Amino acid sequence: MKRSYHAGLFNGNVLVSKNNKIIYNASFGFTDATKTKKLNPDYRFNIGSITKEFSAVAVMQMQEKGKLNLDDKVSKFIPELPQWANEVQIKDLLRYTSGIPNVNWKKIKNDKDLFDGLMQIDTLDFKPGTDYDYNNNNIFLRQFIVERLTGMPYKKYVEKFIFRACKMSTSIVTPFENEDHIARGFNNNLVQDKPDLPITGGTYLTTVDLLKWADCLHKNKIINAKAIYELGQQFNLQETQSALGQAKYTNEKLIQHLHDGRAGNYEAILVSEIDEQFTIILLGNNYNGKIFDLSDAISAVLKDQKSSNPTKN
Repeated sequence: MKRSYHAGLFNGNVLVSKNNKIIYNASFGFTDATKTKKLNPDYRFNIGSITKEFSAVAVMQMQEKGKLNLDDKVSKFIPELPQWANEVQIKDLLRYTSGIPNVNWKKIKNDKDLFDGLMQIDTLDFKPGTDYDYNNNNIFLRQFIVERLTGMPYKKYVEKFIFRACKMSTSIVTPFENEDHIARGFNNNLVQDKPDLPITGGTYLTTVDLLKWADCLHKNKIINAKAIYELGQQFNLQETQSALGQAKYTNEKLIQHLHDGRAGNYEAILVSEIDEQFTIILLGNNYNGKIFDLSDAISAVLKDQKSSNPTKN
């Protein structure tokens, strides 16, 4: 990790857990583009697409409470949506097989704009369940459905029934104001990322809180093993993702969980080998595209295998 930092490949926080103990917890580099303040493990990072696990788990919690079924159509919960909502099932939102076109980001300033965008869709890109398109309208629809079923803002739901339930005491969901210990994304020209749009759902957390999330999920504390298996199902094509990113199972029991995320210059990866009882987390705020190489190298060390050197291109 020191070599990678000095080679300019990583700026962020790293945590490694083995046999339910944190064996490595370190920070490299700076909190923002000014490079005046050094990172420490209390800093929170945007975890990009790993955030999508929270809305997926919220949906499964709704199923466990009998409030929905994965075969239900979206129109059952948001009846005012256009005709396409009679075709899309909840499971399509989890597997990115809905056929709903992607968000038109040029028109988005807030959550209302996201909903209005869904209302303006007249046709799907493909018949639900027949193809795959990884896009954020699936995520926002999950959030809107959770809000309808619970009668509470999605942000509050996640904070109460996911973060608090998993003792993730420093995790926060956008939009937020005046929070401290937020790492700011920046590029290699020291240009800082633009502020977040005030839309719901982006998550900022520490490496320790992401470890708590993984443990909470893998030990069936937040949803049951059957629901976790359901979330790992993906469309049968190369390069597709499930709601958990990449998940592997033996006899429907989760044995491996890998999810990465990117938002602007934030980059994040969570790698859990559940049978081998280790988890690797890297959260960065200066994108260099090396977190897979770094996590592979750390994994090789933990498995006592020969590792490649991530500092070599």
